[in-house]
Amino acid sequence: AQCTDKRVNKITPVLFSKAATPPEMVKLSVDEIENIIRPCGLGPSKSKGIFGLSEQINTKHNGQVPQNFADLEALPGVGHKTASVVMAQAFGVPAFPVDTHIHRLIYRWGLSNGKNVVQTERDCKRLFPKDKWNLLHLQIIYFGREHCPARGHNFFQCPLCKVIGRKSLVK
Repeated sequence: AQCTDKRVNKITPVLFSKAATPPEMVKLSVDEIENIIRPCGLGPSKSKGIFGLSEQINTKHNGQVPQNFADLEALPGVGHKTASVVMAQAFGVPAFPVDTHIHRLIYRWGLSNGKNVVQTERDCKRLFPKDKWNLLHLQIIYFGREHCPARGHNFFQCPLCKVIGRKSLVK
């Protein structure tokens, strides 16, 4: 879901109290799922995705979330970034999930010239030790929220930007 953590933290327990596993999830209707996740936005498409991926997990993976990128990315609504998060957080596999936020920060700090998240992920994996990827991904997110936000960013107040940030981005 593309909503804030605060909303996800409120929605996730509600959804999982009704259906904590893929076999339980398909017992709910798409409309029931949509009613629960609506505050995140894009409820109609996300609810169909949740239902569809739950069906596929049940039929193709015996009710178990797959533990590899190819099978995860084959699920409805699951792209590379989401698969990377699942592999890193659920299964402890080194991954460096890069979304638009991580991409913006890494570019702002001059650590990548990547024009897209694919290049930024490649650069991050080259720059940082593999055993640090899972934690570092989260640290970058939290640091960005606290010190280097997308909106209202002050280049000279950010501890990283004022030292290594791209001066060309100063407004």
